[in-house]
Amino acid sequence: REGILKTAKALVEDTKVLVQNATASQEKLAQAAQSSVSTITRLAEVVKLGAASLGSEDPETQVVLINAVKDVAKALGDLIGATKAAAGKAGDDPAVYQLKNSAKVMVTNVTSLLKTVKAVEDEATKGTRALEATIEHIRQELAVFSSPVPPAKVSTPEDFIRMTKGITMATAKAVAAGNSCRQEDVIATATRRAIADMLRACKEAAYHPEVSGDVRQRALRFGKECADGYLELLEHVLVV
Repeated sequence: REGILKTAKALVEDTKVLVQNATASQEKLAQAAQSSVSTITRLAEVVKLGAASLGSEDPETQVVLINAVKDVAKALGDLIGATKAAAGKAGDDPAVYQLKNSAKVMVTNVTSLLKTVKAVEDEATKGTRALEATIEHIRQELAVFSSPVPPAKVSTPEDFIRMTKGITMATAKAVAAGNSCRQEDVIATATRRAIADMLRACKEAAYHPEVSGDVRQRALRFGKECADGYLELLEHVLVV
């Protein structure tokens, strides 16, 4: 636990230096990015060791820890990309705004990791913390989904339909957790794969060349409404 906390704090410092060097030389920017990558690699290793120390009898908590550090790694990758894009730009440039937004997400995810690590040893809050992290992750996925940037690839509506089955199972787990209020059931509810896959498949299908603009807008709207509804359900479980 101490190793994770120490390395996470070092990553926050690296992040500050990275953002500050957005207007510096390419050499300084590259050095800051390299330092951040080295630190996130160390953090991932320490978290893996921490997850392994929990033992095979607690696989759900292991997954929660690994997911938390994955979120940090993804946020760092996005932040490095945003820093490169903002290099040399004026303060009112959209790329600088995106850089600030990426930095906020990075800090949020590191904070989430630290809270998760602290909750691991507390049986009474372990599930609750896992669910909070999942809710934050889904919100970030929804922000990407709602952006006007087209997906990297397209897929068929049939692929999207297949992905919706996971939502049904995830919803059933959430309802069960809300009824039982047991921490182990809440941890089982803290799954982000189903909704993330649904949002990705929805956007990819909506941008298929054979899909009309009207149908695309409706598909994106319904995909967002589905994710919003699932988020509302998870937040209700959190309150219960």
